[in-house]
Amino acid sequence: MLIEIAHFLSILSTGLFFICFIFSFFLNSKDIFIINLVSRIYSHSFFIFLSSFFVYVWLAISDNFSVLYIAQHSNINLPVFYKISSIWSAHEGSMFLWIIFLTTWGAVYNLFTSNDQLLKARTLGVISITSVGFLLFLLLTSNPFETILPVPPENGADINPVLQDPLLAIHPPMLYMGYVGFVIAFGQAIAFLFEGKPEIKWEKQVRSWSLASWSFLTLGIALGSWWAYYELGWGGYWFWDPVENVALMPWLTATAFVHSLSASSKSSILRIWTLLLSILVFSLSLFGAFIVRSGIIDSVHSFANDPERGLYLLAFIGLLVMVSLLLFSFRFNLLLSNKKIASLSKESFISLNNIFFGTLIFSTMLGVLYPLIYEFIYNQKISVGAPFYNAIFVPITLIACIFLYFSIDSKWQQSLNIKSLFQPLLISLTFSATIVILAFFQFSITNLWTLASLLIGSIIIMRYMIVIYFYFVYRKFTNIFSVIAHCGLGLLIISIALNDNLSSERALNIKINETEIYKDHQITLKNLRMVPGPNFDSVKADFLIENPNGKTFTLTPEKRKYFARGQVTTETAIHASFLKDIYLTIGDQLDDGSWIVNIQFNIFIRWIWFSAMMMVVAGLLLAHSLSRSRP
Repeated sequence: MLIEIAHFLSILSTGLFFICFIFSFFLNSKDIFIINLVSRIYSHSFFIFLSSFFVYVWLAISDNFSVLYIAQHSNINLPVFYKISSIWSAHEGSMFLWIIFLTTWGAVYNLFTSNDQLLKARTLGVISITSVGFLLFLLLTSNPFETILPVPPENGADINPVLQDPLLAIHPPMLYMGYVGFVIAFGQAIAFLFEGKPEIKWEKQVRSWSLASWSFLTLGIALGSWWAYYELGWGGYWFWDPVENVALMPWLTATAFVHSLSASSKSSILRIWTLLLSILVFSLSLFGAFIVRSGIIDSVHSFANDPERGLYLLAFIGLLVMVSLLLFSFRFNLLLSNKKIASLSKESFISLNNIFFGTLIFSTMLGVLYPLIYEFIYNQKISVGAPFYNAIFVPITLIACIFLYFSIDSKWQQSLNIKSLFQPLLISLTFSATIVILAFFQFSITNLWTLASLLIGSIIIMRYMIVIYFYFVYRKFTNIFSVIAHCGLGLLIISIALNDNLSSERALNIKINETEIYKDHQITLKNLRMVPGPNFDSVKADFLIENPNGKTFTLTPEKRKYFARGQVTTETAIHASFLKDIYLTIGDQLDDGSWIVNIQFNIFIRWIWFSAMMMVVAGLLLAHSLSRSRP
């Protein structure tokens, strides 16, 4: 009975969201009574849909295996935490969660935006029709409410073992929050274009929402990278997988978008860029949903393999994007500004930033789509790997960072005073050159791209240290949130460069009580033991590691076999220190009784995620600051 109630509530909310769209676009959206009506209809629609989701969560917790999806992706022996996260472990449930977050952003926008705001009704209308499109996709092609009759299974099939991890319960929701959060900017942009009045300053209304979405997207990508590092057993944090790339493209677009917003919210300059990017960032988020759920790529991250689902998504997303771009082209002349961008002004640097990011987005899109096009034409599979992306991303990112350095002293609508650059540039270059020389002699780094990354990353950080000095000593105004985020970028460049150049690994064959030496570290396999888990059996290996200073520590990698599926997984063991991780995984046992053990020294790797967290914190704090000052 409960599943029928949840199903009915989702159908009811779909109808109400559609009514919300009709009222917002076909009635007088300036009439306060109509705005109030649209706002209340949206609130009720959201509450009904949220109730449907909560009922579904209860069904998962209570092991209601009469629901097909729950029976296929949960198990009676799972901890409650994983019973809940199993809801978004596969296609239908993850789509359910996607729409929950989409409508939640609309509900929060509805709650915290005054009904006097001119674009509110139509913004809610855009969010509503987008929600209707995805709800129809859920209900018609990916129904999570399908039941098993007459006799449901007794214990369920179990969740994929690699997803039985706390971080995998958090990573997808954060990523979805970032993806769909840009529906606020998209909705306001479409409402603005529909209204057709250039004097409306919609950009100021969406800055805080967009920064919050960008922060969640950054957090979601960083959490996914961290999970891949410690869970999959290969010691990497980015594989240039197609699904990773379709998360990267919205992030690149969103980064360009939030920078353009800061310019166009102050004047009408870059307004065309900002509007186009607002459409593009949400379109690429939807494109990511299509790639993951259409089955056209093979990936550990992909959910579905059903061409019919892919066709529906492609048609809906294509229609949404086409209407948006037609509206943009129709209003294009109204968006033109008579103001000229001053050379070497902050606006000019943001324009260059947009060109660089556009190049990276196009290159990533090409890397994702070209293998699909090639396979379609020649019926042969090819892959685009790290060498292609590195050859494009490394030089363009470093060049963009050079322009970022000079933009620090630039001003809005004023040309840069070249003379003011000399002293901070001399200090930054001296500091950075010292770092590069030390790296060259101390660590024998000879790769030119690594040395260039160290130089440019250090220049950015040192320049912002000078900004912070002037901020505290001379009370010179600066955007401290921007300082934190860009210092995070500089640290990220340095961390990736050092990790790529200095990290190493080796496969060892080792028996119990034997010792192997790698990088002046003694690795001894002390013991193997069986440990029962809640829904798996585990073989744990106890390794004693002694470093060159004589200090010892224990690492305990393991192999697990899960009861329900019989699947075997490898669990890593990591010893983290300030500058490096010692990363250990255990493989198969050989005929002579020895075990294959993989040991890695991952240099500076934790600073990658620390730098990402700096960006996330800066984005959220700036979003909060702007929301408080927003009229």
